[in-house]
Amino acid sequence: MSDIEIARKAQKKNIIDIAAKLDLKENDLRPYGHHIAKIDMSTINKLPEKQSKLILVTAISPTPAGEGKTTTSVGLHDGLCKIGKKSIVCLREPSLGPSFGMKGGAAGGGYAQVVPMEHINLHFTGDFHAITSANNLLASLIDNHIYWGNKLGIDSRRVVWKRCLDLNDRALREITANLGGVSNGYARTDGFNITVASEVMAIFCLATDLKDLERRLGNITIAYTRDKKPILAKDLKAEGPMTVLLKQAFLPNLVQTLENNPAIIHGGPFANIAHGCNSVVATKTSLKIADYVVTEAGFGADLGAEKFFNIKCRKSNLKPDGVVLVATIRALKMHGGVEKNNLGSENVGAVRKGFPNLARHVKNIKKFGLPVIVAINHFDADTDNEIKALDEECKKISVDAVSCKHWSKGSDGTVELAQKVVDLVNEENTFNFLYEEKISLLEKIKIIAKEIYSADDVLADKKIRDQLKQFEESGYGNFPICIAKTQYSFSTDPSLKAAPSGHSIPIREVRLSSGAEFIVVICGEIMTMPGLPSVPAANSIHLNDDGQIEGLF
Repeated sequence: MSDIEIARKAQKKNIIDIAAKLDLKENDLRPYGHHIAKIDMSTINKLPEKQSKLILVTAISPTPAGEGKTTTSVGLHDGLCKIGKKSIVCLREPSLGPSFGMKGGAAGGGYAQVVPMEHINLHFTGDFHAITSANNLLASLIDNHIYWGNKLGIDSRRVVWKRCLDLNDRALREITANLGGVSNGYARTDGFNITVASEVMAIFCLATDLKDLERRLGNITIAYTRDKKPILAKDLKAEGPMTVLLKQAFLPNLVQTLENNPAIIHGGPFANIAHGCNSVVATKTSLKIADYVVTEAGFGADLGAEKFFNIKCRKSNLKPDGVVLVATIRALKMHGGVEKNNLGSENVGAVRKGFPNLARHVKNIKKFGLPVIVAINHFDADTDNEIKALDEECKKISVDAVSCKHWSKGSDGTVELAQKVVDLVNEENTFNFLYEEKISLLEKIKIIAKEIYSADDVLADKKIRDQLKQFEESGYGNFPICIAKTQYSFSTDPSLKAAPSGHSIPIREVRLSSGAEFIVVICGEIMTMPGLPSVPAANSIHLNDDGQIEGLF
């Protein structure tokens, strides 16, 4: 059966029954129908901190062959519940961009899914719409202020705040706004980001409570005057109404897995163009109500895990206990040079040739002082010889590899992984950050490039270097770095598979996210408003004769 057929046959329980597994009562919930609810934070805030274990699931560099990070996160969580642990999985919300673009849905797969899948992959509880509205409210307040006299002296050529939309649309990357004469305002260039790359999304996911959310929103840099004085959102009194729009969305969303185990899904920045982690409030809520919290960070460990550690954990005082690195035989063969249409044939040599990608990620994770285990997301075409070769290569770098069949068997396919993860996260670790806050912004970028991407150098022209110095002089020098680059390679060239080294990282642009409190460094050809592929996933999505959604995943 397809993923969506499996999801439709799920025997879902009422969300009140799911909440009871976490000792939450009906009054602690704000239900959205029978199977979705938001968690009321008034109860959670009263709960004491506990010594729960935080497990990060990340992956090797993604390929068209697929890695299955979300599927493995769900499968591991179900496996932990299977062996009697009080566990919860804490994920990001899917974006409509990839759902109608290239990737399709993002609620797991096979017998390791979160449900109701169709709702989660589409409008869900409306969180992304609220984020989009808050972002665009700020944009409209900027243009309205300029129209009605511009008391703040905003230079319309130096408005840096963009509108956003949670869809892929390359035509909106750069536009001209306010056309149509005097009554429509001052004509100026503008543009759109996809919602998951908006600073409002980052703030939403990094804020610890509503007061912190409002403070961060007020600190967004929206524009500059002619003499380059920064204008903040709070100068327009925008933080209040923006927070009001986000108030309900800020509550974490509770759903369930196919095996009726609790799952929280909240927030959703991409890791290739943003910081790639679910919300701090959802993770901290999970740590209060479960003993084991499984969370994920987007794309490969070079992007998602690095930002999870250096940005999310740094900003929220989270301390992870261990890492699960997801890999597939298929993906390793692609890193070893095999084309997608030839992946069904056994090729032990290609597995070994592609293994350096996995080894690089393991090495990088250990630089943060954390133990790591490899989860091999099993496909039917994987052969015993290929799995044996991967196991042998993992032993050479002193890391355990566990073959997992959660896609086809659910929790029965991850019991061994769950047991080993419990042992892993109960080990002592020496978690640390990759760089100190007080060094220069350029030095932080160089450390990431050299230590994580194995690059020889960072290419930054005088304009970029001057901008970084200006950020430091304005008091933002202690901010962490959020790299925006292709997810498909350690380099900025998506065609360079496996583990390239000796390359340079070209910086195209740097952006100040003064509300989110990090610096976005855009490298290579990556775009913060993606385009659709030549054959978008939307072409296959439709309602069947019974009114059911087809083609979503």
